[in-house]
Amino acid sequence: MSSKNRASQPPLLNRTTWIMLLLLGLAGQLAWAVENQYFNTFMYDKITPDPQAVSWMVAITAVVSTVSTIFMGTLSDRTRTRWGKRRPYLFIGYIAWGILTAAFPSAAAFQPVALGVFVAILFDSLLSFFAASASDGAFSAYIAEITTSANRGRVVGALEIMKWIAFLIIYGGAGMIIDAVGYLPFFYIFGAITGLIGLICVPFLREELDPEKPAGSYWQQIVSTFQLSSLRQNRDFFKLMLSLTLFMVGINVFFPYLMIYLQHYIRLSITDSSILVGISILVGGIAMAYPIGLMVDRWGRRPVALLAVALEAVGLLVFSFSNSLVMLVIGGILWLAPFAAWTIATTTWARDLFPEEKRGQFAGYYVLFNVAFTMIPGPLLGGWLATQFGIPTILDGKAGFIPTPILFQAAAAMVLLAALPILSIRPSKTR
Repeated sequence: MSSKNRASQPPLLNRTTWIMLLLLGLAGQLAWAVENQYFNTFMYDKITPDPQAVSWMVAITAVVSTVSTIFMGTLSDRTRTRWGKRRPYLFIGYIAWGILTAAFPSAAAFQPVALGVFVAILFDSLLSFFAASASDGAFSAYIAEITTSANRGRVVGALEIMKWIAFLIIYGGAGMIIDAVGYLPFFYIFGAITGLIGLICVPFLREELDPEKPAGSYWQQIVSTFQLSSLRQNRDFFKLMLSLTLFMVGINVFFPYLMIYLQHYIRLSITDSSILVGISILVGGIAMAYPIGLMVDRWGRRPVALLAVALEAVGLLVFSFSNSLVMLVIGGILWLAPFAAWTIATTTWARDLFPEEKRGQFAGYYVLFNVAFTMIPGPLLGGWLATQFGIPTILDGKAGFIPTPILFQAAAAMVLLAALPILSIRPSKTR
């Protein structure tokens, strides 16, 4: 595109784009929250109460999400259409994401139990392919392309608010929705929201049309990243990814079992559990996200990330020793606010470090370290801890185990290790 044409265009990050980004961010986070927590809860309540089934579903879909983001993100780097590079993947991905969210509960109709588990994992895997291609690949790269190091933190912070609003809706209100109408309408409602927002909002996004494709072939682009010269050139990015893995392994030790723990170990009702999570999100997530984004732009990514590590460990320990609703709320805020700070700081930092010509591909590597390397060992470790140190139970005539506070204590120890790789990255003006 000539400089004349480029100058005549309105800025990509204008008011309309802001609104569309926030709506797409909200829809995606609603769908991810449903998938991350209530697919697990549905599996436990309606198919089998064996925590290992949840662990395997989380692990397998983590691999699918990662592979999809890397390969589809790379494909979007090389896509040249009149609709742009990213928008086709966003449009198709969001619609398919919504349809598959609505289809997931039909897995419970399959018998025997093993077949029901297989079908649930199959549906979740298909969903993960389209969702990861749209959200983790195309959307993440698009954000990096329309922001700069000066405003990226506040954009990520604003999108983080959408995440916590989605969590508030799902974790704070989903229990009441499910109690009122049941699981099936619940999945239908949020599947429809996701698909419709994608259908309506994606056409309003703007992209600069770039007729020049990256040099080399598709496979050369992927392979070149792992050459020694490329690894050296992107040394800070991969150090940050190692830190991200250590932190998120800790989070994923307990997170898939959070609602199960509250309902079956603490013995809170679904409504009380939702109220607890809702208050924690309002204070620790929504109220803090945008100020944290500004802090990340002003203080730098590195100091905010290091502070978040220390405070996260403290919050998880407090939560693990809490039994009353009041103390659980305090503990929830104490681990949720640092988690928000960590996410904003590291997401912004990672996008600073994406190579310009490989943003979709490197968004895939972000998912590799953030999802596959964490959502496989984390939930499996959590499932093992829940089985070895959990309380034996019978639910609907099926044997299982109730998770105990050791999950949160193990997570606190894991997140502290995340500080080590960050300390080896040299500070800079934006970090």
